[in-house]
Amino acid sequence: MGLVLYNGEFLNDEKPVLPINNRAFHYADGVFESFRVVNGKACFLPIHFNRALSGLKAMKIVLPEGLDAIRFQELVDELIERNNITKGGRGRFTVFRAGPGHYQPKGNEADYTIELYEYSDNDYTLNDEGYIVDIYPEIKKPVNMLSVYKSLNAQVYIMASLWCKQNDLTDCLLLNDKGNIIETSCANIFIVSNGVLYTPHLDDGCVGGTMRMHVINSALENEIKVYECSLTPQNLLAADEVFLTNAIKGIQWVSGYRTKRYFHKISDQLVDKLNQKISN
Repeated sequence: MGLVLYNGEFLNDEKPVLPINNRAFHYADGVFESFRVVNGKACFLPIHFNRALSGLKAMKIVLPEGLDAIRFQELVDELIERNNITKGGRGRFTVFRAGPGHYQPKGNEADYTIELYEYSDNDYTLNDEGYIVDIYPEIKKPVNMLSVYKSLNAQVYIMASLWCKQNDLTDCLLLNDKGNIIETSCANIFIVSNGVLYTPHLDDGCVGGTMRMHVINSALENEIKVYECSLTPQNLLAADEVFLTNAIKGIQWVSGYRTKRYFHKISDQLVDKLNQKISN
């Protein structure tokens, strides 16, 4: 048993929290952010908060008065303490439009929840066994003004993860409506060719992940070139290395795409840099 936050109130997570007319339930009308806790401290929290704000602005949803980055940090810190998370943890910040209405809402004010649970790993660790991936063929993700945000409408990612399970894959690669590789069912993607990093541009419709941002900045700080550009399946065949990033697992290396096999030299380096950043 633990506690969750609903509009600033601490509640038992084993009891009902949301009303049935909640717009997140009815219309997936909102955004969310997943974040990691390491050594009892939330990681990259200001970046997560600012990205949520950007998504809310695009959706014309207004945060409750008084909920700013400082207050958000205070609430998360208190939730960590009350749930006795002293090592690894996994959190989720969900914001959704409140009030009545159907497709057309009658107001733009927001409700929010913050959830936090223990996580098995404390530090970020590279996976021992590389992921096996392939391209998800059934649904292409459309490119529009909301593509880069973590919307509550996650159906394409759910369908992709089900397809992975059916085909004995660790993860799968999503295409946009132009046929470019943009991300996976739960992560951003990077490829390495001749020591240079390449990752899909936000204009191609990938989610603007916080760990994606960190990896780009970390690579540049360590004089590793990074290009944001369109990627195709042909780029996978020419790559020396492929790795995936998200806020929870950090960096995970891919060992195989169809008959192609990869190494994980730069992945190792970037995980070390990530843990150094967290510890400092």
